This record gives sequence, C-alpha cells and structure tokens, in this order.
Amino acid sequence: MLDIRFIRDNQELVKEAARKKRLPFNVDELTAVDDKRRILLISIEKKRAEQNAFGNLIPSLTDENEKSVKLLEMKNLKVDLQKEEEELKAAVKDWQKLMVAVPNIPDISVPEGESDNDNKEVKTWGEKPSFDFTPKSHIELMSALDMLDLERGVKISGFRGYVLKNDAVLLNFALWQYGLSFFVKKGFTPLLTPAKVKREILIGSGYLPQGEEDLYKTQDGEYLAGTAEVPTMGYCMDEVLPRERMPLKFLSFSPCFRREAGSHGKDTKGIMRVHEFFKLEQVVLCEANHEESVKWHEWLNRNMEEFIESLNIPYRTVINCGADLGLGQVKKYDVELWVPSEHRYREISSASYFHDFQTRRLNIRYKDKEEKLRFAHSLNSTALPTPRMLIALLENNQQPDGSINIPDVLVPYLGKPVIK
Repeated sequence: MLDIRFIRDNQELVKEAARKKRLPFNVDELTAVDDKRRILLISIEKKRAEQNAFGNLIPSLTDENEKSVKLLEMKNLKVDLQKEEEELKAAVKDWQKLMVAVPNIPDISVPEGESDNDNKEVKTWGEKPSFDFTPKSHIELMSALDMLDLERGVKISGFRGYVLKNDAVLLNFALWQYGLSFFVKKGFTPLLTPAKVKREILIGSGYLPQGEEDLYKTQDGEYLAGTAEVPTMGYCMDEVLPRERMPLKFLSFSPCFRREAGSHGKDTKGIMRVHEFFKLEQVVLCEANHEESVKWHEWLNRNMEEFIESLNIPYRTVINCGADLGLGQVKKYDVELWVPSEHRYREISSASYFHDFQTRRLNIRYKDKEEKLRFAHSLNSTALPTPRMLIALLENNQQPDGSINIPDVLVPYLGKPVIK
C-alpha cells in the first residue's frame, strides 16, 4: 500500500505505474473518494465540537424558552451528525477498497511488455545437454521408473492430482535436506510456517483482493496460502523490529495450495502446475532504503542461481516486464530451468522486492538511528519448489537406458548416484 499523501502528490506517477503493469486502476476515482472522506472528517469534527459546546451550555441556561431552542438545535445537530457519520463509513469503505488496489511504482529498469513473453533475458548459465537419443519427458521417465502415479493422483484429489512414489519421494526429501542446508548457511533463520492464513495477511502481502480466484478458502473464512512468503510476512505483522538485528532473513518451508484458476489448458499433465506442492522461500526485511532493497534483491536472486548451479542444471535469468509484475512488486527476476523434452526454459523461481508496500499494510516497522518509526522494506525469492524442481533435474540427467544420474551434491542425501 502506498501512502495517500504520496499518491495525491504523484498522481501521474501512479497512473503510469498502472499503465505499465496493465492494471485497471483509476487514481482520479481514489482522489475523489479521498476528498469526500476528508470533507466529511472535517465536518464531523466541527459538529462534534458544537455538540460538546451545547452540552456545556444547556445546563447553565435558566430561561426555559432559550433552553428549549438550544435543545432543538442540539437534536437537529445530532441527526445531521449521525447522517454524516454513516456517509463517512461508506466513504471509508470505498476508500479502503481503492487503496488496496493502488499499484506499487515499478523500477525504471523494468521493461515494457504485454505478457511474460516480453520478459528480458539478462543471463544464461550452463551447457544444455546434447543427447544422441530423443529425450523423454519427466512423465515418461518417472512412469517407467515407478516414481509417479498420475492416474491414482487424480482419483484421490481430482484434476492436477499426483502421487510421488519410491525414488521420487526419496529424491524429494534429498532436495529438501540439501536445500535447507544450502540456504541456512547463507544466514537465514529457518521457519516451518502454517499454510492456513488469515485474510488480512493475504491483503497485507498483496495477494488479495486481486488474487482471490486462485486461493483456496476454508469453511471458517480463512485461506490456504500459495507461498510461504505470506505466513512469513504475517509472522512480523504489527511489530517493531530491532534495527540492530536487521536485515531479518527467513527461510520458510510450508505446503502451498493454488487453484491455478488462470491457467486453464496449461500444463495439464505432469507435475509442472499442480494444486498442492511444497516450497522453501527466502524472505528478507531490511531498512527502508532503496539501495538496501536493490542490494538484497540481487543477493536473494543470486542465492537461487548458485543453488541451481550446484545441481548443474542449465538456466537463464529474466527481468520481468511491467505486465508480468504483481500489484506490489517494484522489480522481479525469474530464474528458468532448461527442460529438454520441451526445448525451452521453464520458470522455477521468482525474486521480488516491494519497498514498504507490504509492510505498510501489515504494520511492520523499526526505529531508525533518530528513533523515528519507519516501515521496513520487504523482499522474497523462491528457494526450492517441489515437485516442480524434479522436472529439469530428471530430464537433464537422463541416460539412454532411462536411468537418471544424480547430481553429486544430492548423492549423500539420496544414498546412491543413479536412479534406475
């Protein structure tokens, strides 16, 4: 959420942010509602002062006619005050609804674009494997090695359901153990966070109200989060963080749930796009300084690149165009892994920074050197998404006989160098 004073003082900038992000937001509508809200606040404050003055005056009056007149005036004032208070409630409701829809301002380095097809490649790494046979898809490989059962997965949970079996389960746990060890060495505090979260935290982190259709809702009105970023931001909600401990760096693990409502017809087979998965997420809270945010953003994304490099999987990094940014993101990188069977790179990680967009909504603050309360800056990046990570890992390491060579760093956790 942006500060209303900033919005009013920078209306053209906010309009440009909405245009660049291709979001349907009308800043003129917000300022009109804000004007109404301000006028009502001033009028109500004035009427309450008059009401207090009547309350002090009337007991001192001795003339009954004069007292009757003042009592009638006070009654009429009360009616007018109640009417304006109701109008203010409605205006505030409209104001709040518009305020949570204001897009954050993208960085000047964010390219123009209409979709993720316009994201700009900034880096490639690794040598794509050259096969003297037609590479199989992860579905073919895993089915042949009795690692995946899609049919029973659908029987159990419906569309996009899956069951990992045998070595897929062991490999999944090996990835979790190795990923946890790799990222904790970077100085993160590990957290095991809930998947069930309150609506206010999803609003605070910027996933609501726009992303409602992609979230699962529980019977008691709460939600299942699609990423551990959300509960991790809620972890610090309504707190004043100790500046001497900043930046706070969390590595959070949780089950994640997404309806994939906007992906009809995409990746309907396999484990690329599923409703239920598990993820390690990097989250950083730093001081309110643009240079600090940029520094930690690059650091978070580089952590993920290093992790992929340690697995020796070819990848590329792209900077997301305006239309592929979320409501609150200032800038975002995606890391995409090479998938041989598809002859293209597929997204595995996103690294974003938000300035104080999330922390202002969630009231996460700290005291600066002058003891002034400031809203912290927030950043996040994927660390390890599973089972999606298995796709590129298996396909890039497949052998002619259908076996899979295991990256050296995972062998101690899996207990063997080959799956066959």
